[in-house]
Amino acid sequence: MTRHSDRPAAPALKPIIEIAASVGLSEDDLETYGRYKAKVRLEAIRRFQRRPDASLILVSAMTPTPAGEGKTTVSIGLAQALARLGKATIAALREPSMGPVFGMKGGATGGGLSRVHPVDDINLHFTNDFHAVESAHNLLSTIVDNSVYHDNPLNIDPRKITWRRVLDMNDRFLRDIVIGLGGSINGVPRETGFDIVPSSEIMAILCLSRTYAELKEKIRRVLVGFTHDNRPVMAGDLKVEGAVTALLKYALLPNLVQTTENVPAIIHGGPFANIAQGTSSIMGTDLALRLADYVVTEAGFGFDLGAEKFFDIVAPYGNLDPRIVVLVATVRALKYHAGVAREDLDRSNPRAAVLGMANLRKHYQNIDKFRIPCIVALNRFPSDTDEEVRAVVKAAENEGMNIAPCDIFRLGGEGGLELAERTISILQNAPGCFRPLYDWELPVEDKIFKVAGEIYGAVSIDYQPLARRNLDLINRYGFDKLPVCIAKTQQSLSDNPSLLGLPRDFIVTVREIKIASGAGFLIPITGEILRMPGLSKMPAAYNIDIDDEGVITGVSSPGEIGPLT
Repeated sequence: MTRHSDRPAAPALKPIIEIAASVGLSEDDLETYGRYKAKVRLEAIRRFQRRPDASLILVSAMTPTPAGEGKTTVSIGLAQALARLGKATIAALREPSMGPVFGMKGGATGGGLSRVHPVDDINLHFTNDFHAVESAHNLLSTIVDNSVYHDNPLNIDPRKITWRRVLDMNDRFLRDIVIGLGGSINGVPRETGFDIVPSSEIMAILCLSRTYAELKEKIRRVLVGFTHDNRPVMAGDLKVEGAVTALLKYALLPNLVQTTENVPAIIHGGPFANIAQGTSSIMGTDLALRLADYVVTEAGFGFDLGAEKFFDIVAPYGNLDPRIVVLVATVRALKYHAGVAREDLDRSNPRAAVLGMANLRKHYQNIDKFRIPCIVALNRFPSDTDEEVRAVVKAAENEGMNIAPCDIFRLGGEGGLELAERTISILQNAPGCFRPLYDWELPVEDKIFKVAGEIYGAVSIDYQPLARRNLDLINRYGFDKLPVCIAKTQQSLSDNPSLLGLPRDFIVTVREIKIASGAGFLIPITGEILRMPGLSKMPAAYNIDIDDEGVITGVSSPGEIGPLT
């Protein structure tokens, strides 16, 4: 169903200098990239203090489905609604990866009348942050292999190099490769592979750093492999942290853009909360908290992934105090989790929508573990019937849930006014007292089970042999006090993507545990999750084109079915 009648007119964008001026930034505070996007200079950020009463609103969602939930759309629409109510508001969101832009997802800048602009720029090269991360990461890869080639002064065991290469494109053919073929002049042959840029530890370091000194120190601490006698080799041993940091000079600066309704938006940091932390950067969020009274940020995929990582990793590192969670749900997603086939989601089925609330309920209950309030944003799609919406709202309220329907895709900020008003009321009357789920001092296995048991609902953890060996190294070399950033499928609360709704009595399988010592966390890899996606049979790339005037189409079409994430 194409929404021809809902195609919005081209937004009346303001020059980015005007958007900056609306939050107290001058033209001298910016590094402009054309008329509609800019980076904010570090000295400008330092000029402002974080507002003590600023409210940080985290938007998350129930377990994602192929039907789409519209988490980014809701984040943008809520920011627009708050601005309509006279609140000084900024949206602080992550940058899209070109992998899903050309893959299954298409654009990741919102949808309808709730988008960030310039849409095509943000979805494609934007301000080249991803290219900078890719280059910095691969420079370190090159230096590692070059050290082995030139007499190997650090005694690096080529079989134990853990630092892979990255590319910001879905390419399954690069997951596992052999390099160094063609004779000794081309180096030492070894098995390696590529991951996608958002999963790069350099991206995580960028997202968790606020100064060049901090960035350089974190890069210095990156583990790249082990010696023949099993000693860790760090990036600092290769004396390359300065060069790697130099490539990230401008990437560290947050990007300023605007929404459809000219609300300021800071877009900075990598996505993919299934294989990384998946939230906007600390720099971006911190800047927003210095410039606005209400900051709407987003955590990738469901609450069990991005939001948990935001609470247990990003917030402690960034000294962030989230005040409320807006949990996005849709009638379509609820029906899908109740077992309704994708092709039947457009048919009215209030009973199935209520039945599917088991998944929503689990996420809602999980939020309480962090001691902050929650409101469910029931994001309307054109196929939703009033009967379905009323049934879900009634069932949620009967269970004591805060819930507000919204029509943000079609109406923009106007369609989110009830959600915004309810959010403000909760913030004023039911303030939370945020605390992380676990203490970093706990043993690694306890931290993993804390997340898997309490947030996912797992009954136990099955550690594969490689994961056990990884645990031995983690404990031996003192990496055990780091938090855990679990890589897991986004399609289920479990590590099995086929288990929809509320899975029970399942075991989470940990294949290996990667040490991201520079970023400051461990990455347990569960189930069959991959850090380099592949393309589908009919990727979104087939729908993208450019005309002779340079106009790009198909990246994020206003006529797509329902809200986009």
